[in-house]
Amino acid sequence: MLLEKKKKLRQKRIWRTRKKVRGTASRPRLCVHFSNKHIYAQAIDDDQGTTLACLSSLDKKLRAEGLKANREDASKLGKLFAAKAQKKGITKVVFDRNGRLYHGTVKAFAEAARENGLEF
Repeated sequence: MLLEKKKKLRQKRIWRTRKKVRGTASRPRLCVHFSNKHIYAQAIDDDQGTTLACLSSLDKKLRAEGLKANREDASKLGKLFAAKAQKKGITKVVFDRNGRLYHGTVKAFAEAARENGLEF
């Protein structure tokens, strides 16, 4: 019962944020998802409904490094995502925490992406 309530409350936080945070082609939404083992990041154009750039710790090149969902690896993935986004011409994004608090792995990812050229 408690787990169901936690899931419902998190989904409400996601919907509340999604009402305010909207991605466009010039400034896509950077959505970050952390599971217990892996990290996923996408730059999404909500107007067209397309993903402009994506990166996860499950990619073939990154899987060999053994990245996990912790702070150090989140900052590595943030740097790599910023580089990949800049190759595709994305310099400004709107950050979507996906219902999570801005601390720990989320903060590490965001700060690494900012340091490597993405503007939030």
